Amino acid sequence: MTAPRSGVVALVGRPNVGKSTLFNRLCRTRDALVLDRPGLTRDRQYGRARGIADADVTLVDTGGLHDSLTISSAIDDQVMLAVEEADLVVFVVNARENLTNADFEIADELRKSDTKVILAVNKIDGISAGNEFGVSEFSQLGFNPVFPISSTHGHGVYQLVESLVAQLPVQDTVFSETTSDSISVAVIGRPNVGKSSLVNALADDNRCLVFDEPGTTRDAVHVHIEKDEKVFDFVDTAGIRRKGKTTDVVEKFSIVKALDALRVCHIALLVIDASEGLVEQDLHLIDYAIDAGTAVTLVANKWDKLDSTARLKCQEQIRRKLRFADWISIKYVSALKKTGLAPLFDAIHVLFERGTFEISTHELNEVLKQITTANPPPASQRRLIRLRYAHKIASRPPTILIHGNQTDRLPANYVRYLENEFRRLLGLDGWPIVVNFKKSVNPFSGRKNELTPRQQKHRARIIRHRKRK
Repeated sequence: MTAPRSGVVALVGRPNVGKSTLFNRLCRTRDALVLDRPGLTRDRQYGRARGIADADVTLVDTGGLHDSLTISSAIDDQVMLAVEEADLVVFVVNARENLTNADFEIADELRKSDTKVILAVNKIDGISAGNEFGVSEFSQLGFNPVFPISSTHGHGVYQLVESLVAQLPVQDTVFSETTSDSISVAVIGRPNVGKSSLVNALADDNRCLVFDEPGTTRDAVHVHIEKDEKVFDFVDTAGIRRKGKTTDVVEKFSIVKALDALRVCHIALLVIDASEGLVEQDLHLIDYAIDAGTAVTLVANKWDKLDSTARLKCQEQIRRKLRFADWISIKYVSALKKTGLAPLFDAIHVLFERGTFEISTHELNEVLKQITTANPPPASQRRLIRLRYAHKIASRPPTILIHGNQTDRLPANYVRYLENEFRRLLGLDGWPIVVNFKKSVNPFSGRKNELTPRQQKHRARIIRHRKRK
């Protein structure tokens, strides 16, 4: 029996040669953004290859080397970091284009890295005699063997996978996916507020691409951090601007991925620029997080740039605008100076534990009785609304089902009162509370009471008797 192999494989090449498409095919996901546009991928994107027997392969999708963008030097640094940590590099080139100087430069850089390299000639579909073309044209790069493939249609991918697995070392798994014990955290916010800098500071590593330009991050980048024997899965997301300002299709896809991260993560860190304070778009993002049922912590970044007067003004402005959700905790940090980060890990862990929402039905009904005694539900059409009993139906977010009569007539302000009181009395600060209702149903509703023949005769005698009088 062949010993299982595992390792890290980096996908490297010029922009728009199909690295992200190959990444998605091997991982069987759509985690990497794909569009016929150069420079789409910027950060390192990690994923686990699927369907490879006896092998545990971690793939790293990278940005295009030697791009013409102003951010290209930062992208190149991220690519070379991926090459350094990889056991094997798949050098991807484009069969539909002639060899360029950039291809030869990348080949020279990869040879200097002392990392094993496999050459994959992508996009052979649609080219007559595609396999022969790929081998003959690109063998000039000096890598052997050459694998002609089509990432889009899967041609030649199986042979490529067989070769790379055979060259991986026999060792333990080097990458662990998010487990049920890990705490997933979505880092969201407007563009250029320091989300990637914050994730890098928390990881103590240059893990995410940082550049002084809005819209740097495009993919949702997962970063695994172990702290005090706890595993955190941070998801660095693209900046979310107002809908009216979002016109580029790439930015729209990036925002969709950011909002998807809210739905699957346990906790959201909403990062704001402390010098700008809490703006309207931040309040919209809080609403998104609440609707997604995600715990929220507000992180005011760039705190080091403010003097004492400006800090007091910022704190007052945040408190004033957060009155509708005063259960959200606020942390003041500086990702650049790495201050205020340790309490952030503790706050995330506390929120995660609160979200388990372990409570018995008896205890929950005692709390409901306390709440309704202090402030009973209002009457509706001269009839009292009664909340009879409650029980837990879900965790993260804490979800409660209350049974009663005429619950559909409860006003919205009383429902908010119930949510706030449950949160206060059960110690669930930081979490949105979901309160659902189920009203009692009259089992005889809509049924006509049919009289028996004897009852009908009795009724007729009474009517005749009254008429005589």
